[in-house]
Amino acid sequence: MIFNLLQAAVPAGEIADTLGNAYSGSAAVAPVEMNESLWSLFRMGGPLMWVLLALSVIAIYLIGQKWWQIRKASKIDANFMNDIRDYVTSGKLKSAITLCRKYDNPVARMVETGIQRLGRPLSDIQSAVENTGNVEVARLEKGLPILASIAGGAPMIGFLGTVIGMVQAFFNMSKAGANIDISLLSGGIYTAMLTTVGGLIVGVIAYFGYNALTSQVSNLVYKMESSTIQFVDIVLNEPGKEEEN
Repeated sequence: MIFNLLQAAVPAGEIADTLGNAYSGSAAVAPVEMNESLWSLFRMGGPLMWVLLALSVIAIYLIGQKWWQIRKASKIDANFMNDIRDYVTSGKLKSAITLCRKYDNPVARMVETGIQRLGRPLSDIQSAVENTGNVEVARLEKGLPILASIAGGAPMIGFLGTVIGMVQAFFNMSKAGANIDISLLSGGIYTAMLTTVGGLIVGVIAYFGYNALTSQVSNLVYKMESSTIQFVDIVLNEPGKEEEN
């Protein structure tokens, strides 16, 4: 009965048109397209975006530089220590030093330092090799604290931008009084959100880069320690007395 009354009050054609318009209207609702370019979004983030951009450049540069440096330092010939053993035990110290200088890596420089001190007490040789190793590790780790600082500092700078953006938005609201318009809030909200995103992106890149490089350095330090033990074993075996001419 209720349906009959509605049908009498509103013609069926109008009901169909109304439903069709409602359906087409709901279908027309689509996500707002982001017509802004990356440069425009970058500028909307405010001055702190320049700071984050500089930090991202530094982080990427350090990651690339240290990765190449550690990769180069990790290239160690599998037969290197065996050749050193043959040269030292046969008294061919000059050939051993020449072999060490052929390879540009921390292990070769440590072994060269030890060979140059053969004939001294074993404790002196060990100290010299370990000191050289410490210098090499410090050289490999140079720049990693900066990368760690970027990993922790970039999100904090992004959060600072968020606070500044929200302060800006509330300041605009207070100045507008009763005539509050959404456009007054958009600038502050853009600053808040974009700096947060930028800070997190830079922080994530620096964080994973730092951990990856630290892991590579640890693996290289393990190889250096293993080579040091092998060299000490070589020294304990008395080398030949004949020197190569």
